[in-house]
Amino acid sequence: ASVAHPAATLAAQAGAMAATLTHRGPDAQASWSDETARVGLGHARLSIIDLSPEGQQPMQSHSGRYVIAYNGEVYNFQELRRELAAAGHSFRGHSDTEVIVAGFDEWGIAATITRLIGMFAIAVWDRAEQSLTLIRDRVGIKPLYWSYQNGRMIFASELKAFHALADWRADTDPQAVGQMLAYSYIAAPATIYRDHHKLQPGHSLRLDRDGTITQHRYWSLSDVAQQGWDKAQLPCDAVAATEALEALLKDAVKRRMVADVPLGAFLSGGIDSTLVTALMQAQSDRPVRTFTIGFSEDRFNEATHAEQVARILGTDHLSEYLSADDALALVPKLPELYDEPFGDSSQLPTHLVSLITRRHVTVALSGDGGDELFAGYNRYLWFNKIWRSLGWLPLSVRRLLGGALGAVSASHWDLLQGPLPTNRRIPQLGDKVHKMAAAIAQPDPAALYERLLRQGDRPERLLNDIAIASLPMTGAPDTGK
Repeated sequence: ASVAHPAATLAAQAGAMAATLTHRGPDAQASWSDETARVGLGHARLSIIDLSPEGQQPMQSHSGRYVIAYNGEVYNFQELRRELAAAGHSFRGHSDTEVIVAGFDEWGIAATITRLIGMFAIAVWDRAEQSLTLIRDRVGIKPLYWSYQNGRMIFASELKAFHALADWRADTDPQAVGQMLAYSYIAAPATIYRDHHKLQPGHSLRLDRDGTITQHRYWSLSDVAQQGWDKAQLPCDAVAATEALEALLKDAVKRRMVADVPLGAFLSGGIDSTLVTALMQAQSDRPVRTFTIGFSEDRFNEATHAEQVARILGTDHLSEYLSADDALALVPKLPELYDEPFGDSSQLPTHLVSLITRRHVTVALSGDGGDELFAGYNRYLWFNKIWRSLGWLPLSVRRLLGGALGAVSASHWDLLQGPLPTNRRIPQLGDKVHKMAAAIAQPDPAALYERLLRQGDRPERLLNDIAIASLPMTGAPDTGK
């Protein structure tokens, strides 16, 4: 959608942008525009709660002050609805969207955001103040991109929506390419295009009538963690802590099971997806639909474990076996699916299992995020061990030690393992020693952790002699569903 553009074309532009997102919202597309204010909003709907036209967007609040286009789901909307009803609000349907705009009427935008539990990317136009506000959920589950060029604000759930604008132009950002090489992805607020941004998680952005843009961080994970630590909110003994965690997880899963469409779960047989599925099954009066893809190559095949878990939990399980050719056939479509470079190999099986699951259900829960919440990656263990062991040393000493370790080539470190049996050798020992050498030379824990994330020593330096702006970029609206 866009703001501050000739009014005659706003509705058509917003509609064209929404049409590029039909893979996200196949059930309905609509647009809204205000010719006087020169603002247009478009929406492609995936109906999950309230399948009737009463849940269609863009949606105006009862007062007429606010107009919203929103992607996501608010899981505590029923509690908020009861609170708003007690305050005198009435509702036409039972969608969470209508609850959000009623909240804007009752509490204002800023206060409503802090009450929402869920995943969301929201654009709301305030007719009274002639201002646009963009909002992204606390941890950035839902994407939201924006750019302000030539006096016009454009924004969308995917970069490909900008391709629908005839006068849209963008150059590749060399810094973003360097970030991709260093970390295998492009972190917010950057995107692959210069002057195009991801709204950061836990942030809102306001565009006022005079063109002033203000960003505000309404939530911070580090602040919440520190507050919890300072208040000692968690019980100390393991049994009580486990019970408290189970209650939180059970509540979180139950909230995500509210839907007016078929619901299921991705099941790999790993800890995270198994836990989510178990909590779903414990709160369901029928077998949960679960889905897995399998491969003939044992090292890639998770189907056997998933099938064992499904039998134990009593789910209605489907495993579909694919070949390496099925995965390779998806590779040419990746630029269209992700719009910008993304180096996580899990994108292939995730998309494949999503395609299979969508044939049977509309919504699927997964175990994504478990490793981040519960420190499941090796880098968390490395960081903890390195800082606890060496963080007390003066920085000058750590830098000398890091220099000494790095002075020995990676290949020589690998050769030192020669006398050891193969099963006792550490894979890529030299590369890991060099990464640790660079990490321990960092001045503080945050810098040390950041260095552990990097792929090699400043890989972006390879870009110096490359004309990045001339690199061909794809991302056409055809997403290859």
